[in-house]
Amino acid sequence: MTGILFNAFEQAQKGKLSDNRKGGRILKLILFGSYARGNWVEDRSSGYLSDYDLLIIVNSETFTDHDDFWRAADERIAQEIVGGDIRTPVNFIVHSYQDVNDQLAQGRPFFTDIARDGLMLYEAEGFPLASPKPLSEEDIRKEARRHFEHWFPSAAYNRKLAEYAIADGERNHAAFNLHQTTERLYHCILLVLTLYSPKLHRLDKLRANAEGIDAKLIEAWPRDSRFARRCFARLTRAYVDARYSSAYEITDEELAWLVERIGALTDLVGQVCRERLGDE
Repeated sequence: MTGILFNAFEQAQKGKLSDNRKGGRILKLILFGSYARGNWVEDRSSGYLSDYDLLIIVNSETFTDHDDFWRAADERIAQEIVGGDIRTPVNFIVHSYQDVNDQLAQGRPFFTDIARDGLMLYEAEGFPLASPKPLSEEDIRKEARRHFEHWFPSAAYNRKLAEYAIADGERNHAAFNLHQTTERLYHCILLVLTLYSPKLHRLDKLRANAEGIDAKLIEAWPRDSRFARRCFARLTRAYVDARYSSAYEITDEELAWLVERIGALTDLVGQVCRERLGDE
């Protein structure tokens, strides 16, 4: 898997015309999350598998752009999973060396946890991580509450828009707003629990990140039937296809199932966040 990341990153830089879009280096590969902690889950009967979570640290912010430099790696890993050469899902995030050290210097819990518990899979010499600066529990809770008070109501509003669209028979509008509801719920819980959420719209990635932090969230999305997997796939595609593709389709039955499961996710996110904030 590390070979795929290095090769795809090298290939992505070939043919770039600008010099500042060449010369990218991977400085560190760090395994974090459940596989680093030793509490991963492999329940193949239900279809749930913990992801391998990787932090890729590169030498410049330029090389963190997913579309330009990492999409091919994502697609290659997906192909390997479908082909059976990789059996465990892989989820990676990319940050620059300066950004990671800035985050550590600010005491961001997500990065301090990785620095403390992560397993170094690759490390270039001469690039030490900064010593984490601890944030007080009070400061963490205050910032977490700000995130909760922004993202949780925002998700509720998009859910309301989806319900209006369903009532009007506008399935694609409903699917897009259900995607936005789910995205906001995952940003909410990630920010409340870790003060960090990746800048992503991909629900499969956000779901994996959130479930890796709190396994209670797994129950929101059954994975043991083709119908359930298809519904989540349609929801994931809705961010782009429900708006721009005439080929996108979703049925009333699928929408009803998604509304039910997003309701379950909303309850779980609210419960976990309120527990973290000391409201329950």
